[in-house]
Amino acid sequence: MTATLIYIHGFLSSPLSTKAQQLGEFVAARYPSIDYIVPGLSNNPGEACQQVDRLVQDCLRQRAGPLGLVGSSLGGFLATVMAERYDLSAVLINPAVEPHNFAEHFIGAHRNPYTAVDFSLTMGDIDALRNMGVVPHASRYWVLVQEADEVLDYRLALDFYRGSKMTVEAGGDHSFQGFERHLESVVDFLQLV
Repeated sequence: MTATLIYIHGFLSSPLSTKAQQLGEFVAARYPSIDYIVPGLSNNPGEACQQVDRLVQDCLRQRAGPLGLVGSSLGGFLATVMAERYDLSAVLINPAVEPHNFAEHFIGAHRNPYTAVDFSLTMGDIDALRNMGVVPHASRYWVLVQEADEVLDYRLALDFYRGSKMTVEAGGDHSFQGFERHLESVVDFLQLV
């Protein structure tokens, strides 16, 4: 049985993000039997959720081994949606919590710095996020946050995922400085080996 690990990147990110690359290099070096997948997601949150949903369904249908999720920022929110929908475990890094509550600030034109793709977010995109709302089952999650996250208030994640395994670090930032210290524990938590 081959285990599968899906990394879900955040808004204005890509498979080239530092954390996605660090985790991929670690898995390739230490656990080459794990199938590591980092999809390049749409900049539109609703479309990104559909892409991840199709990928998870394909993995569950075509593979017999365990499946684990890692999500960062908005990818943490999408990982939560998938974990609840398909009864999976997930590691969440500085996750967005109820992103529809703050996403209105992002309505308008953007350029993804990784892909140089120009796009716009609309109120319809915010509504799509609102419609994805979930109630997390604490036992599914390990939440890693850093208190100096300049994008998201880490306390929202502590409250939303109350009862989950938590790692709260002083300092840091939204990218989660020092993520490489936790790579072995990520694989362990998701029970992929």
